[in-house]
Amino acid sequence: MIEATDFRDAMSLLSTAVNVVTTTGDSGMHGFTASAVCSVTDMPPTLLVCMNQASRSHSHFVNNKILSVNVLGAQHESLSNAFASRLTQAERFEQGQWTELATGAPVLQDALVSFDCEIEQIQQIGTHSVFMCRVVDIQLPKAEDTAEQSLVYFNRSYHRLGQLGQLALS
Repeated sequence: MIEATDFRDAMSLLSTAVNVVTTTGDSGMHGFTASAVCSVTDMPPTLLVCMNQASRSHSHFVNNKILSVNVLGAQHESLSNAFASRLTQAERFEQGQWTELATGAPVLQDALVSFDCEIEQIQQIGTHSVFMCRVVDIQLPKAEDTAEQSLVYFNRSYHRLGQLGQLALS
């Protein structure tokens, strides 16, 4: 049997992108910092997002059935911390500048990239929900913003990774 602490220690050595995942609906805007986000397939474009069921925002994501995944750049460390803190949702969204795409979920204007999604399936696994999300819109960086560094989480701390350089954006 693998101990939970051993598993968490091992997982801390898995480098992950840092994301702020957001939703909106009748109960207002909600968001949280997430590292458990990954691509599932490109046909149809689908992401997987994991969320702790004990999160105070969990029911809002389940009820709204939409979300956006905002991939953070190196300049967003304080934003990541705000969305992982005990701040109210209103206080969290005072950080950064927000817009929206097709679903209406909040999209961070200067995110490295944002994926606007509809939640198609939810699976309960242990303490977490796994949202299977169909991507309906994408906000790519503007050409002048492509020199950003990515914010990653490794060994329980933030790090900055690489430069995007010149992306071929169409």
